[in-house]
Amino acid sequence: MGSDCDLRYPLLMVHGMGFRDRKHLCYWGRVPKTLESLGARVFFGNQDSVGSIESNADTIAKSLDEALRVTGADKVNILAHSKGGLEAKYLVNHGYQDKIASITTIDTPHHGSHTIDFLMKSPKWMVKTAAWGTDLWMKILGDKHPDSYKCFDILTTGTAEQFDIDNPAPEGIYCQSYAFKCESAFSDPVFCITFPVVSRFDGENDGMVSVASSRWANFKGVHTSSTRRGISHADVVDLRRRRFTSRLPSSDTEVSDIAAFYVGVVKELKAMGF
Repeated sequence: MGSDCDLRYPLLMVHGMGFRDRKHLCYWGRVPKTLESLGARVFFGNQDSVGSIESNADTIAKSLDEALRVTGADKVNILAHSKGGLEAKYLVNHGYQDKIASITTIDTPHHGSHTIDFLMKSPKWMVKTAAWGTDLWMKILGDKHPDSYKCFDILTTGTAEQFDIDNPAPEGIYCQSYAFKCESAFSDPVFCITFPVVSRFDGENDGMVSVASSRWANFKGVHTSSTRRGISHADVVDLRRRRFTSRLPSSDTEVSDIAAFYVGVVKELKAMGF
């Protein structure tokens, strides 16, 4: 076992919307085992797929406390994807500031989405019906307190702006963010429909979240692949469980293997004393 990623504090990985932390179908693909093989102590948020920010933050808090109990550490490093980054921001501003050393967000919609603004202009009964159907399905899959309507609302630009004001990056905690982007609608078939829509309303994006919305605190730049394909919202959590290309990156913002990208992130945190 290597030691390149043996952080001072354990790593709490917080998933995004629509998925859960499962033992045999890991949300993060190869990433956790890769980091553990290099010395990181990895734990998971275990929150609901479509829970509200407040409800999910309560669950993440319990997971955080368990990580501290198991390791004997007094803080954790949070690594969050998508909506999970919003829950990390809420948690650190509601009683957990002394238990968090750093927060790293990946493709988190910190500033909401103009695309969601447009969709939320649909008749309210349609939005409520869609939320009800999503809640029912996610409850079947294991959610305890699904609340899709609140999830939709937090992604509007107005609600996101107020949330950001109410939950700022706190002093004394290192906070950073990363953005990824696809190059076209053909970059990832999963997002072939959403990419052009988000592009129209929000500009450069990863198929779901825009580059502009991902910017928060210490912004670490826009990353893409070493090929013309780009990197999607699903690629960033290793959905396909393999490297993107054998071509080596030619710059710090190019990525050929997402697992290697996370190793680099954790190594930087280690070098900073976290």
